Amino acid sequence: MEVIRLKAPGVWEKYKTQKPTETLEPHEVLVKVNKIGVCGTDLHAFKGKQPFFEYPRVLGHELAVKVIATGEHVSNVKVNDNCSVEPYYNEEIGQAVRRGKTNCGEHLRVLGVHVDGGMQEYLKIPAKFLHPSATLSNDQLALIEPLAIGCHAIDRARIQHDDIVLVIGAGPIGLGTIQFAQLTGARVLVMDIDTHKLNKAKEITGIHDTILVSDHIEKDIMQILNGDLPTVVLDATGNPTSMLNTFKYVAAGGTIVFIGLFQGDVVFNDPYFHKKELTLMASRAALSSDFSRIIRLIEAGKINPETYITHRIKFEEVPETFEKLYEYGGDLVKAIIEF
Repeated sequence: MEVIRLKAPGVWEKYKTQKPTETLEPHEVLVKVNKIGVCGTDLHAFKGKQPFFEYPRVLGHELAVKVIATGEHVSNVKVNDNCSVEPYYNEEIGQAVRRGKTNCGEHLRVLGVHVDGGMQEYLKIPAKFLHPSATLSNDQLALIEPLAIGCHAIDRARIQHDDIVLVIGAGPIGLGTIQFAQLTGARVLVMDIDTHKLNKAKEITGIHDTILVSDHIEKDIMQILNGDLPTVVLDATGNPTSMLNTFKYVAAGGTIVFIGLFQGDVVFNDPYFHKKELTLMASRAALSSDFSRIIRLIEAGKINPETYITHRIKFEEVPETFEKLYEYGGDLVKAIIEF
């Protein structure tokens, strides 16, 4: 089978290896990879700017797969099932995992980040990380994982119907965050530096209130909200300047959720933080239950991530074409790698 691996920042290598045998552990499954979503993690790794990352690495954690064979004790999936993959492995059961926080276990290893991922034709995966659907397309299944990031962030924020929510960053994670925020019944605004992304957010989510980053953002927000500020601000940019500015945009008594991350320190003025009595949260990855819930929402027509897809790449062409994704700017929402 063919494998494509990121050998070093900006350097791909393509090679052939033996297809995994169908001799499986009791709870293991052999899958064929059908489609891969390109994530910001992959783009950062290619540039050498992804935290918690080591080279060489086979990328790919937004996966749509087909079950080829199952171990003798597997009951949640069967041969020929099409599935989304939950890529968060806890090989050791630490304190967080014992408390149900499988998304941030002390020994968490993410497929395609800490262990080799889906840029290969076949994989062996523990069956518990597969989420099947009889009706979803491979495009939809490949995008469950990035949707789950936004879904988990909204759950972290505990949004109420009378909240005002500002989502900063209208990329794929931001779009999912917007849609799950809308499902709470709260008023939702989105901010970005790119007009193309804001227009795409309008098209995909139907959101009305959009804010283009400027030198007078607070004034723009308060004008839209008749003098008020958002009670919940979720930053999906991973940009340190944007993340620090959230303290200015959020209302007193409000909540800030950092979805994205960067390599550096978050430093803020403590008296200002206390004056507003703010709640600051991180949101990492997602829970297993998020995957199942999102599949049901897509099946019910509440969300359709296929509308995110703007570019497609053939698997065998990744080494030659991947870098071109950086040239698309705001026109790139989500790229899909196809086998």
